[in-house]
Amino acid sequence: METNEEAKKRKYDNILEVNVLTKNIAKPIWFSISEAAKIGGVQAKTIRRAIQSKIIKYKIVKNRYFVELASMIIYLHSKNKLKNKLKQFGIGQYIEKWRG
Repeated sequence: METNEEAKKRKYDNILEVNVLTKNIAKPIWFSISEAAKIGGVQAKTIRRAIQSKIIKYKIVKNRYFVELASMIIYLHSKNKLKNKLKQFGIGQYIEKWRG
């Protein structure tokens, strides 16, 4: 039987280096909801749902929502279904390391 610690470690084995994506970034990259959805390979309503749940960092400029890239990637790696969409239909199809 595997312990809780082993289960947590296994869960994060395939996720990007969380330390890299959570460190303080001087100039974060922001995308509109539609751009974030295209890059992530998901629908815009998936991104909106994450914003509504306060899972993704966002800002509002002139009544338009913008999503931070690092938090979006962490969110898309949080569930297998989202991760597969990122790899197959999003930016992941161009990144060799993510395909393996």
